[in-house]
Amino acid sequence: MSGTRLKIGDVFAVKLDEAQKKYFQYVADDITQLSSYVIRAFKKAYNTDEVPDLRDVIRDEVQFYAHVFLKVGLKFGFWEKVGHVPEVGKVDVLFRGTNDFGNPKIKVSEIWYVWRINEPHVRVGKLEGKSRDAEIGVVAAPEEIVARMRTGKYSFVYPAFE
Repeated sequence: MSGTRLKIGDVFAVKLDEAQKKYFQYVADDITQLSSYVIRAFKKAYNTDEVPDLRDVIRDEVQFYAHVFLKVGLKFGFWEKVGHVPEVGKVDVLFRGTNDFGNPKIKVSEIWYVWRINEPHVRVGKLEGKSRDAEIGVVAAPEEIVARMRTGKYSFVYPAFE
């Protein structure tokens, strides 16, 4: 797996169950978040035997953006690389984080920071306005990406903002 070369634009398939799969595309590298890969996952599910045109897949509605270590997911079979579509367009996504993550005693955080890909983190305190729509910015484990593609949410506990 160490020889796997990944490029922005690579498209991956995730098997949701025996009948369905979804796709995501590698769209950026974020040096401000552990130099991790940024992906965008798409909402539309396909039958496992379907082979859609990947150019159509990446035009689908985006379900979410996330940071992930792609090679780990490949190595352990959470997804497979199915092709490459170099067009990623403008990736303008806002991420959020809090140092309260991982503390089970804190249910609601008021010490948030937000950032865009490869830009500095900005401390905002309470999340207000557009910051409330920001994606959770932790580098998610591959099984968390699959969980969110299946259910619409991560399985880990993350502080709320109110």
